[in-house]
Amino acid sequence: MKKELHSLELTVYESEAELPPEDASLLQAALKAQEDAYAPYSEFKVGAAVLLVNGEVVIGNNQENASYPSGLCAERVAVFHAGARYPGVPILKIAIAAGSSEKPLTKPAAPCGNCRQSIFEYENKQDRPIELLLLGGAGKVYKCPSVQGLLPLAFGKEFL
Repeated sequence: MKKELHSLELTVYESEAELPPEDASLLQAALKAQEDAYAPYSEFKVGAAVLLVNGEVVIGNNQENASYPSGLCAERVAVFHAGARYPGVPILKIAIAAGSSEKPLTKPAAPCGNCRQSIFEYENKQDRPIELLLLGGAGKVYKCPSVQGLLPLAFGKEFL
């Protein structure tokens, strides 16, 4: 028996110019954070900007390390920073800008599996979706209404 358990909902904007002002502003914060990423090994820079319910924006960027597993992705840096600085304040959305000057992206890059799971933990904890805005280089912006859309069969607190 074949059964569809999950489908991905995306809104695709042809460029940043089509975004609502709040989303465009958040994406600009992610782009600014991307500039300061520490990525000397991969040269793949990622910036993330988290918008909280209280209107605060918290940024993060990837931080590489010669011992690769010791680095951290931009999304987790931003989300953990938000959680530490504003405990209990729900996250509305996260804008993520990713790319490399060596190899320009032709489409937005979604968060890695570790980041999806980490963001899902916050989504699950706050019992409300976290919207994602994804940009890779210049061009199209993908908008996903919930991180759970990118993480089918997510592992959550109900399993523990």
